[in-house]
Amino acid sequence: MRPTEAQRDNTILIGARGEFFIPDLCGTRQVFIIVLLAQLLVLVYTLAASGLPHYDWNLLAMASLFVQWVVLLSTALLCWLRASFARLGVATATSACLVLVSLVTAASSAASYWFYPQLSPGSFGAWNLVRNLLVALVVAGIALRYFFLQQQLRLREHSEMQARVDALRARIRPHFLFNTLNSIASLIGSHPGRAEHAIEDLAELFRASLREASQAVTVADEVRLCELYLGIESLRFGDRLQVEWSVPRTLQRATMPSLVLQPLVENAVYHGVAQLPDGGVVRVEIEQRGDLISAEVCNPMPEVQHSSGLKIAVDNIRQRLQGLYGDEAGLELGRGEGEFRARLFYPLQYDAVLPVEASR
Repeated sequence: MRPTEAQRDNTILIGARGEFFIPDLCGTRQVFIIVLLAQLLVLVYTLAASGLPHYDWNLLAMASLFVQWVVLLSTALLCWLRASFARLGVATATSACLVLVSLVTAASSAASYWFYPQLSPGSFGAWNLVRNLLVALVVAGIALRYFFLQQQLRLREHSEMQARVDALRARIRPHFLFNTLNSIASLIGSHPGRAEHAIEDLAELFRASLREASQAVTVADEVRLCELYLGIESLRFGDRLQVEWSVPRTLQRATMPSLVLQPLVENAVYHGVAQLPDGGVVRVEIEQRGDLISAEVCNPMPEVQHSSGLKIAVDNIRQRLQGLYGDEAGLELGRGEGEFRARLFYPLQYDAVLPVEASR
């Protein structure tokens, strides 16, 4: 059955992440920004109307009272009716918002004349009402257009980030796959049990890497993915590859963006341990720092380091964290005392409810 026009509008309106194009206006920060912008508009109006030599402070006060009342009442109603408007198409939802703002403006204009005539000196006629309605509709239309463009920008950024995630999931280095298969082949005759176990780990690693990005992922899931990778690499490096884990049990249920830790561990092996004749130790430490989760991967650093592949993975992870959490998340790199450190951090959340792996 083909979708109707309204359903197609809803797809554009809600988007891949289930977002309505009008943001949630109930938060303290959103209300503060709305009040501030409304007051700036009132200031511009009074400057144009009275000028600087004889600035009309009474006009500023009365206009501020009227405008803030209209703005706050409209914001409260939009917050209350947002869920209902989200089920409408773009055009219908926009029209409903404009009608709501018009009704609030008309009712406030009439109430201000009857209960506080100082706000509307002289007789209150139809032209005064039309003026207020036109100003309210123009400002509301600009705000709704801004909200819509912001939503389209978020959807575009989400699509680009999803494409990068899909590319990262599909990118498995050919040499890693070939080396793994060769290691498994060499174990079939001498250690068939280990070979069978390695094949199972490889299959699970592929399955986890191809998991849908929309599924909730926890710290335990990402650690498990790293363990599968390291277990396979240990077939090739043997005792040259040592791993030290520090993952508190209390953080294993916390959410973690998929495929942000495993690429750092992979780079630690590929650019660190693999470049040293005696190998080394890869240390992975996950901890809580205030309201943030911090995940640090350390590896021994060779004298000559190849950074091309490292830069690609680092840029990908940094952009994904920025797209998901903004300035609250990031990725830091550092060198010192023969070690290379990569530390990512992001806000602590417990949105996902998944089984907890055994603590390490």
